[in-house]
Amino acid sequence: MTTTVTRYERRQGAAWIILDSPANRNALSAPLVAELGAHLAAAFADPAVRAVVLTGNGPAFCAGADLKNRGDAVAPGSTAKNPFVEILRAMWDGAKPVIVAANGHAFGGGVGLVAAADIAIAVDSASFSFSEVRIGVIPAMISVVVLPKLGVHQAMRLFLTGARFSAEEACGYGLVHRVVPAADLAAAVQAEVDAIMLGGPNAVMEAKKLIRTVSRVSMDEGFAYAEAKIAELFASAEAAEGMMAFAAKRKPGWAG
Repeated sequence: MTTTVTRYERRQGAAWIILDSPANRNALSAPLVAELGAHLAAAFADPAVRAVVLTGNGPAFCAGADLKNRGDAVAPGSTAKNPFVEILRAMWDGAKPVIVAANGHAFGGGVGLVAAADIAIAVDSASFSFSEVRIGVIPAMISVVVLPKLGVHQAMRLFLTGARFSAEEACGYGLVHRVVPAADLAAAVQAEVDAIMLGGPNAVMEAKKLIRTVSRVSMDEGFAYAEAKIAELFASAEAAEGMMAFAAKRKPGWAG
């Protein structure tokens, strides 16, 4: 597809999706949301892609909704799917790990992208806020992915006040995993990609699915799912290769 406000690159087994609309701080315009959704679908469908990295170009990661050209606009009463919700859903439940490299500030829906990621790294100069209440709305859709990360206690204060918080505070809240200087961001992300590449491709996907599944069901259902899944995976060709490689003190085929 022809892209105008994003870029898509393949780098060492990872698909890098770069939000590339610095003039409006990578706001979630209709074109950007459409391109981002298409890039995520392409990355998940590509067997050569083991992980997806989402980052931005310019001083901001994502400023949230573009109020002049919203990418999450759906007419009241419409049965059409909200395209931004579908992006959050794809990041949360998609088969492959998604890493957000927050290269700068993230507000509103931009924080939703950070929260929807499986791994998030932010530069130390980044700040965050749920600024929706300050324009008379609420962080509605993103709450679904934000609350599992922040919990009710922190979300209550941050949603009600719209106050900015630092990258270090975001790390303390559980929104991001690491905070690094801007010069170290690319290397920090690559280290995460390299670590993912050491795991079996199917095992990594199943590990993500395990977390998303077990966290949504009762304890009995969780144990039943886990018992069936581990039996399935122990019988797989990938597990056989992994265990033979371990016994032979060599790298498994996927990590060659």
